[in-house]
Formats: sequence, structure tokens, C-alpha cells
Amino acid sequence: MSTPTTEVHNATQPQELSNGPAVTKQLIVQKFGGSSVADADGVKRVAKRVVDAQRAGNEVVVVVSAMGDTTDELLDLAAQVTDSAPAREMDMLLSAGERISMALLAMAINKLGASAQSFTGSQAGMITDGIHGKARIIDVDPHRIRTALDKGNIAIVAGFQGMSRATNEITTLGRGGSDTTAVALAAALEADVCEIYTDVDGIYTADPRVVPSAQKIDRISSEEMLELAASGAKILHLRCVEYARRFGVPLHVRSSFSQHEGTWVIPSAEDKITTQEGVALEQPIISGVAHDRSEAKVTVVGVPDIPGKAAAIFQVIADAHSNIDMIVQNVSTHGTGRTDISFTLPIVEGADALAALHAAQDQIGFESIEYNEQIGKLSLIGAGMRSHPGVSATFFKALSDAGININMISTSEIRISVVTHADLLDEAVRVIHKAFDLDSESEATVYGGTGR
Repeated sequence: MSTPTTEVHNATQPQELSNGPAVTKQLIVQKFGGSSVADADGVKRVAKRVVDAQRAGNEVVVVVSAMGDTTDELLDLAAQVTDSAPAREMDMLLSAGERISMALLAMAINKLGASAQSFTGSQAGMITDGIHGKARIIDVDPHRIRTALDKGNIAIVAGFQGMSRATNEITTLGRGGSDTTAVALAAALEADVCEIYTDVDGIYTADPRVVPSAQKIDRISSEEMLELAASGAKILHLRCVEYARRFGVPLHVRSSFSQHEGTWVIPSAEDKITTQEGVALEQPIISGVAHDRSEAKVTVVGVPDIPGKAAAIFQVIADAHSNIDMIVQNVSTHGTGRTDISFTLPIVEGADALAALHAAQDQIGFESIEYNEQIGKLSLIGAGMRSHPGVSATFFKALSDAGININMISTSEIRISVVTHADLLDEAVRVIHKAFDLDSESEATVYGGTGR
């Protein structure tokens, strides 16, 4: 991610979790996902929560996503019109969803007797590069937001969007871009905290829709949250966590449907947050299990096993603006001098990657390409893996005992990831969750339906 040129100072680290009103004046950035503002009643409920936060003595900036399934509905409409929509026009279309949300929320807040102003991403100073559909933030100039706050207004910002200074075009940040908008604004405004509101009570040890017995995590480091987000956990977007960690922004993930304390995501595992009883929260060996159905597996078959060929393949993928996750290269087949290289990438980027590879087939000299969308990725994450032997043995034995076959393996210091068949993924998540004693005696509450 490009570093914004706006000077940003670390936000104040929260020291105590409290359900009561703020004792001192804080600048709070609140982000509400699509399930929180899915309909008029949801907008009104969010408006009341926002107004309550301001009346408690806080300055409040709100970032909103499109209502409910609006983005998917707009994508469906575009597909009915054309199968090759220009990227610029798609950004113009999709950015409309958040603009609807921001205007309706501002209206609802004004109805409650508070004062609110809504801003598009460009009006809020979200400056991006010029890549449509997955733009990167390169600068944040929140002077209009600061002016609105100084006048006593609640500022409502459309998430997911910005403007390219080079082209003056509207851009969108890709899926989960509203999370990134919220954290970028929190950093630029030197906010005390960025609250991410969703349809569950916080971050859980697994998706509670797949594992109803998942436990809520009270505190997690941004390092572990980065691995969870990268591994498919829907609750926070990867770029959002990266941004928060870089600029020291504490995140508080909680439900917009309840007043329960949520999960604190803190920039460093060494930073301490204490409970109301004054007891430091323990760092578990395993933080959680994540899964991802959004990737496909590409196998480039019969690659000449000589220096430079792997580099050529991945340069082609990079030029197609595709992001690669896991990579496996097989041992060269005896007597042929050829090998197979497999990797995973987002399904939505599969078509472009395949087209680019086929165009470069003669130049690289591989024999064929195999493509499989029926895969699922399972990941186990925990900072305690560094100092606790036996985690890998428990992990692979649990999958073996359940008869779940593994296609690919990838690891880091605090993560083990495997690829298996999509039909086995949910069972694999439950098996691993139980194997590491993460199950709770009670079921998690899911208020909405998407996890965002």
C-alpha cells in the first residue's frame, strides 16, 4: 500500500474497556457495514447510536457502506447490460451505493435534532491512484471533515471510494474498501479510536455461521489480525488492518445491534489493554481459525525447469494486476526437465490471469494450464505458535483423522494454511476449531447475515 503524504500521529491507545459514556472528549471514527444500514429501520438505529456518541461529548466521523446487498445488485444490473463494462463506468456505478447510505444517514441524524453533513470520498479528501476497481489510497486531506467537526457537525463519509488526483476520476477501493476509508480517516484526523460496527459482537475464533460455538476474542494484535484477514476472515479487510498497524490506530470491532463490548485490535502484541477489573488479557496460543472460498487454484503444467521461468510466470500475473496467495512448485519430472507450478489467486481475477498466461505461453514454453475454482483455504493463526511445539502435528492429525485431504500447504511464523476441496471446508474448520479447544459452551449471536 502506498504511504499517504498527510502527516499522521499515533492515536491514543485505549487503556480500559468500558460500556459507559466517554469520560473525556474523544474523536471517534465509526464505520457501519451494509448489514447495519440494510433498510430504513437500520439507518434510524445507526443514526441514534451516532447521535448518542456525540451527545456523550465526542467528535464523531461516520463511514458507511452501501445498504445491504446494494453493491451486488448494481453488479447484477451491469451484467444484464453488458459483459464487458468499462472499469471507469463500473466505478461510477458502484460508488452510488455508498452515496445513498451517507445521505440517508445524514437525514436521519438531522431528524434526531443533531447536525450532520455528508461527503463523498473525493469531498472527504480520499486521494487514490488511478486504478479503477481496486485503487490504493496515496493521500488523505480531511480539511473539509475537520471544518465540519469544528462547526459541531457529525461528518458522514461514503466509504469504498476516492478520487485520482492524476486523472480527476472517481475510483473505488475494492471489496472491504469502507474499512480502509475509515482507518485512513482515523489516521489523518488523529482519532482516538476507529470503531468498526458489524453484525456480530466482535472477532471470533472462527466464523460463527460455520462454528456456532466460536468464542469472542477480547483482544488481538494487528499481526494476528493481518493473518486472519489475509486468510479469509470477513470481519475486517486486510488493507484496513495494514493501515491501522502502520499508523498506530486502535480498532474496536463491535456490533451495531447490541451494546456489548467488542474486540480490540491493537497495533502491537506488546501494547496492553486491561479489562474493567484491571486484569491484563491473556495472549492465547491460538487466536482463531479462518477460511476462504474466494480463491481459485491455477496449475501451470510442463514449465521448463530452468532459471527465470518462474519469474516470467509471476511477472505475467503481476502485469495482469492479480494477487497471488499460495505457491507450490513440484519437483522436476525425471528425464523431462519440466515441472508444474501451482498457485492460488482470487476467483474474480482468474479470467484476466488465465488470458495473460495463455498470451505468454509460447514465450514461457509451458505445456498447459489447469484451473480449479472448487477449492477452499483453511488457516490456523496464533502468535503463540512461535514458542509452542506440536501445533503442526495436532493440526495435520486432526485433518487426517477426519479424512480431509490436503492439496497445498503454506506457513508463516504464526500461521498454517492448507487448501482442500471446497465441499470439505466447513467440516475442516469445525474439526480444527475443536482440536485446539476453541469451542465455547454457548452459541455466538449473529444479528445480520454477512459478517461485515
